[in-house]
Amino acid sequence: MQVASEKTMRLALAVCVAALSMAAHLQAASGQDPNAIAALSGKSLESARAAVQPRAASKASRKSENLYYVDFRARTAASYGHAFVWYGKVNERAVEVAGLHPATESVIPYIIGHVLPVPSETGASYGDLDEEYLTASYRVTLNEQDAQKVFAYIKHLQANSPLWNAAIYNCVAFIRDIAQYMGLRTPVSHLLYPEDWVNELRQLNGGRKTVRLSEKQ
Repeated sequence: MQVASEKTMRLALAVCVAALSMAAHLQAASGQDPNAIAALSGKSLESARAAVQPRAASKASRKSENLYYVDFRARTAASYGHAFVWYGKVNERAVEVAGLHPATESVIPYIIGHVLPVPSETGASYGDLDEEYLTASYRVTLNEQDAQKVFAYIKHLQANSPLWNAAIYNCVAFIRDIAQYMGLRTPVSHLLYPEDWVNELRQLNGGRKTVRLSEKQ
């Protein structure tokens, strides 16, 4: 019985040693497994990307903070529609509106304005801030230096456009002057429907997203 017990203990010991040896071998092999290495490398790459992405997003955010825009817009109206611009700073909710239209909400100045020039207003009119009335839009961005010049020109235009006339100087002609000051190519006629004019403005300029003023301006 004692001999059998000793044999059993020796066999159990041999099995343990063999198991430990096999485990060590498998551990070493897995350390050199290309799939394991690739998995670890993938995790490292993902970690690196995760660290870079917030920095990239932060950089893009800082860049957009220094951008301004002018948005040439058209909306529906009781007649032909209306053309105007939004302008301001990217990522800010505040918006400035400029557009030429007959003074007051009465239809009488509008009717007379098809024959004779009538007093005008150059700020926001009913519907200019409502997206549901929008029919066309073409937005371009500018850097801060150029935006200061363009915004000053818009203010100047507002202060020096006292009259409105459907044929001679209307809402489309008003935003045309802004576009030309910015160096954009503009449709030949200011007698197009506002929606058509804005869409053609975009097409003539290849849908470009940014504008840089010339050094002379």
